[in-house]
Amino acid sequence: MAFLGDFGGAIEFIFSERESVSGGVQIGGPTELLGFGLTHLWISVAAVAIALIVTVPVGLILGHKGKGEFLAISTSNVGRAVPSLALLAFFIAFIGVGPGNVILVLVLLAIPPILTNTYVGVRQVDRDTVDAARGMGMTDGEIIRKVRFPLALPLIFGGIRTASVNVVATATIAPLANVQTLGEPIVTPQTYGFQGQLGAAIVVAILTIMVDLGFSRLQQALTPKGLKVAQPSPSSRRRGFPAFRKGSPAT
Repeated sequence: MAFLGDFGGAIEFIFSERESVSGGVQIGGPTELLGFGLTHLWISVAAVAIALIVTVPVGLILGHKGKGEFLAISTSNVGRAVPSLALLAFFIAFIGVGPGNVILVLVLLAIPPILTNTYVGVRQVDRDTVDAARGMGMTDGEIIRKVRFPLALPLIFGGIRTASVNVVATATIAPLANVQTLGEPIVTPQTYGFQGQLGAAIVVAILTIMVDLGFSRLQQALTPKGLKVAQPSPSSRRRGFPAFRKGSPAT
C-alpha cells in the first residue's frame, strides 16, 4: 500500500506489526490494538454506566416535580465548557494517575447530555396523560415508573447516545493518566510515528461511528409507535403525494 502514502501505512499498522520508530519494539497489529480497544471500551462503558446510575434518577425526579430546569441547563453548559484534558490534569494532582482518574473525567463528560435529555424528556410527557394516571390513583412513584419514564425513554436514549459518543472519542486521552487505550499511539508519536497515530485515529473513528449507529437503532426501537412520524415513501415523494399512516383516512 505504498502508493497510498501515510494512509496506506496507517492501514498496514492496523493489520500487521512493525518495528517502532525508536526501534527495538514491535508495535501495531490486531493483537496490540485489540488490547487497547478492550481497555478503551471497558473504561467507556464504566463511565457511561456510572453517569446513568447517578443522573437518570435525578433527571426523572426533577422533571416530574417541574423544578430544576436551571440546574439541568447549567450543568449541560458547564459540562460542555470545561475541557476534559484540563479536568484530567486537575484530578492527577489529587487522585494520581490510573483508571479511576480517567473514569471520573469521563463520567463528568457523560452527565450533562444524559441529565438534560432526561429532564426534557420527562417534562415533554403530555400533561393530560399524567393527570389521567393520577386520576386512576397512581402515586408519584408509579407515574414516574409507568408513565413518564417509558414515554421519555427515546429522548433519554438520545442523551445516552450523545454521551457514549463523546466518552468513546474522549477516552483517547487516557494514556496521559497511564491507562493504555486506543489513544496510546496518538499521544506517543515518538514510538508509533505519524502512521501509527493515523491508524489509531481511524480505529477510534470507526468505533465511535459503530457506537453512534448502535444507539441510534436502539433509540428508534424504543420509540413508541404513536410517537413515530410517518416518513413519505420514495414513490410518494416523486409523485408529490402526501404520506399517510396505515389505516388513517385520506383527506
